[in-house]
Amino acid sequence: MSALLIALFLPLPVYIDAPGAAQDTSSYVKVKGHRDNTPGKFMLVYVKQVKATPVTWVLSFANKYADRVPAQQEVGNYSDKEMQRIQTYYMSSSIAEAKYRSLTMAGADVKRRYIGLYVMSVLKDSNFADKLRVGDVVTRVNGKHYNNSYEYIQAIKQISPDQKVRLTYLRGKKQKNTAGKLIRLPNSSRHGLGITLTDRVKTSSDVPITANMEGIGGPSAGLMLTLQMYTQLSHKDLLRGRQVAGTGTIESDGSVGQIGGIEQKVVSANKAKAEIFFAPNNQKLGKQDNYLVAKKTATEINSNMKIVPVKNVNQAVSYLQNNK
Repeated sequence: MSALLIALFLPLPVYIDAPGAAQDTSSYVKVKGHRDNTPGKFMLVYVKQVKATPVTWVLSFANKYADRVPAQQEVGNYSDKEMQRIQTYYMSSSIAEAKYRSLTMAGADVKRRYIGLYVMSVLKDSNFADKLRVGDVVTRVNGKHYNNSYEYIQAIKQISPDQKVRLTYLRGKKQKNTAGKLIRLPNSSRHGLGITLTDRVKTSSDVPITANMEGIGGPSAGLMLTLQMYTQLSHKDLLRGRQVAGTGTIESDGSVGQIGGIEQKVVSANKAKAEIFFAPNNQKLGKQDNYLVAKKTATEINSNMKIVPVKNVNQAVSYLQNNK
């Protein structure tokens, strides 16, 4: 009997992604050392991810919005510690961009220094598989530093597959160099480094903003962090007592990027009684667009929550200002 009980609760090589919770964004953000105490709230929504056991795997089928994802697909070959680091890097980049965008929108003096690109993962077939590690920061390609990830990507596209690529990178505080050739990327006709990257940016301003996101990782909080910071900086009452949830990355130009787990996040926001839910909108993605999936999910759960498509943070601000 004891052996059977142990077997029922042994971890499986599967993760269960299910609706999580919606948290008051003001509990994480302080501007000039103060929290926002105005009526209403912006809410971060997140997906609850747990390792499956035989018991939880079976029970998950009772939840329409629970996904069972193979561990290899979810975390690859990375350990829990490495995945935690990766999520922390994503969040660090998200916070820096949220600070820069909110300060810029509020008319405050702010400087942004683009350090480079965090290495988040390296394909095993990449020429850099044994050279770069998660957490390294690529600062130059063929001796040239660029000011955003788009410029890096465009520079790499111009390199011939038979040419060597020289990368300068930081490992901790030490600068290092390495070289290798591009590879053909999986499921694509394009060539690339075979590396997943995200921006490493440093934002500086005389206006102190802190965002203590301990325990929360990933880039999808960018939009809601930006709205929270901007509201406190501008002293504009965008909320008007409303419960506003949403999700989406915040990019260097203020655009809002797509995220994963949108169905679960809509369910989480609805349970938290959100009245408005901002969803990233990219019509080029067709039926996979976050906004269309979010709208469909809201209909399925009979939610009265208003699903609002946003392509950039200014659209979100405009909606809150012009709609009661």
